[in-house]
Amino acid sequence: MKRLSRLRRHRAAGPILLIFALFTIGTTFQVASAVNSETPEVADRSVAIEEGKQIFLKGCSSCHGLNAEGVEIAPSLIGVGAASVDFQVGTGRMPMADMSQQAMRKEPVYTPEEVYALAMYVASLAPGPEIPSDELLNYERDGSVAEGGELFRTNCAMCHNFAGQGGALTQGKYAPTVMGVTPKHIYEAMVTGPQSMPVFSDKTLTPEEKISIIKWAKSAEAEPQLGGAALGRVGPVTEGLLVWTLGIGLLIGVAVWLAMKAK
Repeated sequence: MKRLSRLRRHRAAGPILLIFALFTIGTTFQVASAVNSETPEVADRSVAIEEGKQIFLKGCSSCHGLNAEGVEIAPSLIGVGAASVDFQVGTGRMPMADMSQQAMRKEPVYTPEEVYALAMYVASLAPGPEIPSDELLNYERDGSVAEGGELFRTNCAMCHNFAGQGGALTQGKYAPTVMGVTPKHIYEAMVTGPQSMPVFSDKTLTPEEKISIIKWAKSAEAEPQLGGAALGRVGPVTEGLLVWTLGIGLLIGVAVWLAMKAK
């Protein structure tokens, strides 16, 4: 007891206790701050998932099932990921009345916040491709137009046309134009493979190569029409059809005029 009393009266006891108290308070505050900084994000995600579930039950479950397991007229959404939902719903392709037809891009039914909530709910069911971040989609900083053009002609031009204007496919389907499509939706289409489009995984096309394709598409979109009417940029087919139609029409007109003049 006497030894403990001597230690308490030691000159260094006060500063040591003060340092220990400050260290304890600082550590506690740092841990609490870290927890508080993460809590809003987790809470927001939980709120978005719950909101997305309610939207899904009201607007999507009639086709995709109450648990997104899919039914006869619509596929399962288990494992499709947030990117697929963001693409399909964000471009207005879903919801659609007739699932037997090809989904067309149109004005979205849901707001961006509702689209995000739906995407978060479906993503919570099973892992899948995520929505690309703005940092990843910075094609103005990253990517190469030359590389993107080569990759597009190698992997995409057979369906979407060498100028990205879209083209016809078999069984009445078509590949839509990539002009006027946001970089996010182009990237999501490549990683999810909507409808007849194949999936371009990161092993097939790296994220950097995908950004180069987007960079080329945006460069082609901004090109001026120096040669006059573009006629869809689908090559000599439309040009030949236009010349043939005008030429035949002109010849018929001249023949009729000559016949009327002979009378």
